[in-house]
Amino acid sequence: MLHRLHPTLVDKRFTDDDIVNATDGRIFRAHVGIIGSGIIGLLSALTLTDAGYRVAIVARDLPGDESQDWASPWAGVSIFPHPDVGGHSLQTENFKYFWALAHRDPTSGVQVIKATEHYDDREDDSSIWYKTVVPHYRVIPKEKGPFLLPWIQAQLKARGITFIRKTLRSIQEAKKITGAEYIVHASGLGAYILAGDKNVEAIRGQTMFVKTDFNELKMHQGSHYTYVIPRMFTNGAIIGGVSQPGSLDRNVDKALRADILKRINILTDGGLSSVELDKDVQKDIVAFRPGRKGGYRLEAEDDVVHAYGFAGLGYIFSYGVALKVRELIDSIVDKDRAPRSRL
Repeated sequence: MLHRLHPTLVDKRFTDDDIVNATDGRIFRAHVGIIGSGIIGLLSALTLTDAGYRVAIVARDLPGDESQDWASPWAGVSIFPHPDVGGHSLQTENFKYFWALAHRDPTSGVQVIKATEHYDDREDDSSIWYKTVVPHYRVIPKEKGPFLLPWIQAQLKARGITFIRKTLRSIQEAKKITGAEYIVHASGLGAYILAGDKNVEAIRGQTMFVKTDFNELKMHQGSHYTYVIPRMFTNGAIIGGVSQPGSLDRNVDKALRADILKRINILTDGGLSSVELDKDVQKDIVAFRPGRKGGYRLEAEDDVVHAYGFAGLGYIFSYGVALKVRELIDSIVDKDRAPRSRL
C-alpha cells in the first residue's frame, strides 16, 4: 500500500491593499504570525508564503530540538491515510503532497516504501476509503496474513521566514512579538493554555529506535497498536508502540520494551528477531502527542486560525491542514478588506 499524485499549484494576484516589506521591497498580501513549529505550523508557513503572505513563526521548540514536550521530532512518520478519523479531503491533499515530495527531493527524508496495514477489528476493506488514492492497493488474503522538520525549516528560511524562540503566555503576545495582523495557532498541547481549551489532552507514547536492516513499514491496529517504520538514511527503524491518553509519565517503562519487541516480531514474522534490547536499541523515546477530546480544531476565530488537536495523526493531515489554513486566512483577509457600507 502506498502513495501518488502531485501538489496543487496556486496563482495569486496582488491588490492595492497588499503591503510592502520595507527591507527589500517585496510585496506581501498581509503579515501572518504562526504559533508553533511542528509539522502543522511549518507546512502552514509554506502554503501561506506560496500565496504571497509575509510570515513569522514563534515557538518554544524549534526543528532540531529534542524535547519530550512536543511529539513532532519523535514521530515514526508514516504518511498514508487513516480509515476511521474523517477529514478525507485533508488526508488526500496531504498524501498527494508527500508522494510528490518523495520523488522530487529525497533530501527531505521522505521516501516511498512498501507498507502493510493489519486490522483485526473489521471483516473486509469496505471502510478503507483511500483505495483509489494510493497506488498498488490490494487486500492480503487472511491466510497470508527525521529529517523532515529541519528540511522544511531550511526551505522556509530560504524564503525569508523568521523563527523566534519564545514560550508564549497568550496568542496576543505572538501578535505583539511578530507585528502580524493575523495568527495561525498551531501550538499542539500549548492550546490548553493559549486557547483556554480544556479538551486538549496529552497522549503518552513510548517507542524505540533500533538498528535493523528491516525496510518495510508494517502496522497493526485494532486490539493493539504496533508498528515498525524504517527511518531513511539511518540503517534503523522506529518500533512501537503505546497510546496512553492523560498520562504525563516521562520515564521509560522498561517492561514495555520487551512487550513492544515481542509484538513487532509477531507482526513481521520474526523480521526483527535479531534485535537485542541491550545492544541494538539506540534510543528509548517517550513523548506526548497533542490530542483533543472531541477531535481536532480547524477553524477561524476573528483574526486567528486554530489548527491543533491532531494527536498522532499530524503528519497524516499536515499538508491538507496547511491548505485549509491558507484558505481560512484568505477568507479573513478578504472579509477585512471588503468595502463596508457607510449606512
